[in-house]
Amino acid sequence: MTKNLTQVLAQSISIIKEIPIPHALLIAICILIIWVTLDVSESINFRNALKHNAIHIQLKKNPSEELFPDELTWFSEQIKEGDNLSTVFDRIDISSADLVYIMSAAKDANLNQVLPGESLLFGISSNSLQEFHYIISKSEKYIFKRKNKSFLVSHKTRTPDKFFSYREGQIKSSFYLSAKDSHIPDNIIMELVEIFSWDIDFVYDIRSGDSFSILFEEKYIDGEKLSNGNVVAATFNLRGDEIIAIRYEKSDKSVGYYSPEGVNMKKAFVRAPLDLFRISSGFNLQRKHPIHKKIKAHRGVDYAAPTGTAVYASGDGRVMEAGFNKFNGNYVLIEHGSTYQTKYLHLNEIFVRRNQKVKQRQKIGTVGSTGYSTGPHLHYEFLVNGIHRNPRTVNLPKADPISETEIPAFKSTAKTVMRKLDLNKKKSNNVFSK
Repeated sequence: MTKNLTQVLAQSISIIKEIPIPHALLIAICILIIWVTLDVSESINFRNALKHNAIHIQLKKNPSEELFPDELTWFSEQIKEGDNLSTVFDRIDISSADLVYIMSAAKDANLNQVLPGESLLFGISSNSLQEFHYIISKSEKYIFKRKNKSFLVSHKTRTPDKFFSYREGQIKSSFYLSAKDSHIPDNIIMELVEIFSWDIDFVYDIRSGDSFSILFEEKYIDGEKLSNGNVVAATFNLRGDEIIAIRYEKSDKSVGYYSPEGVNMKKAFVRAPLDLFRISSGFNLQRKHPIHKKIKAHRGVDYAAPTGTAVYASGDGRVMEAGFNKFNGNYVLIEHGSTYQTKYLHLNEIFVRRNQKVKQRQKIGTVGSTGYSTGPHLHYEFLVNGIHRNPRTVNLPKADPISETEIPAFKSTAKTVMRKLDLNKKKSNNVFSK
């Protein structure tokens, strides 16, 4: 471009020589202005072209410079019965070195005891494990991400949504079967038995025609049920006698169940030291002994149950005797302070020893048929100051009630919960009356 302008300028000068000087000067000045303008424009265009190319190159270069890993290929495995982490890693051909790295990073994630039903996710890139997810449930998981020859771990949790669910029913044969007919989950049934076990003997006290109602939590995530929550409130109506339990969390975060008046449902002893059972014979001082066929004092309650059924201590205490004789078979005697004693006879196994301290509901043995026995059952005795009392009806020492300072907060909670319970009862009654 500059060379062309020079030639044009030389030709222009030869022509200018033949023109009068004033005109020639004017023409020369115009040509000079045009030349400078074209040269500057060319320079600007050139610089703009360089700038555009630089931007274009940069835009094309950036994606290749990003530090993101290659696309991961994911594999999912569900823990099966008998699995451990090592067997799963072997199954999908993940190196044992990566297993060691993950185990060393696990910290709070208990990878030594993975359970059937839990899930594992493996993120693979270039035949190398880059991410590992240990999924305990929909609300909890651990994520391991590779960093060189180690893994960084993060713990992720989600808080499920809670909804109240209401059920009610009437006893036909047993509480368990009636509760199942009312679509109450098994774990909620067992929780109900535990809550009311200080007041109700679920073998003797339940009769056909008795009724129950319950308000409990159900937990959901993304509209899908995750699990059942706590029993919020429940009632039993036993031949007109209503027993009500309300869940309450105290200011110290301890949780218990109380009557609407704030009386603790928990007592020093449970009514019956088994959970699921049927009765073979009740408390009767004039009962004919099934083996000797004579009228002999039967100073307790017999609970027939399959061999191996768990037997629990009915209250806190100390084991005074744990042994065998030909009458009682394998037996345990527990002393609960200076006033109370309990006896457990005809056991198959004994899990405690003499002078051992035990807690309420601690497993002390299993149902058997040792000693003078016609079949597997537990013979249970309750003594007060050395005198046999009926375990079903004896007055039991009570636990501490709600404190005076907590009463206002408890009353408010109880009022709200009972209103929900009553509202659901009315809705249910309206449905059945239509």
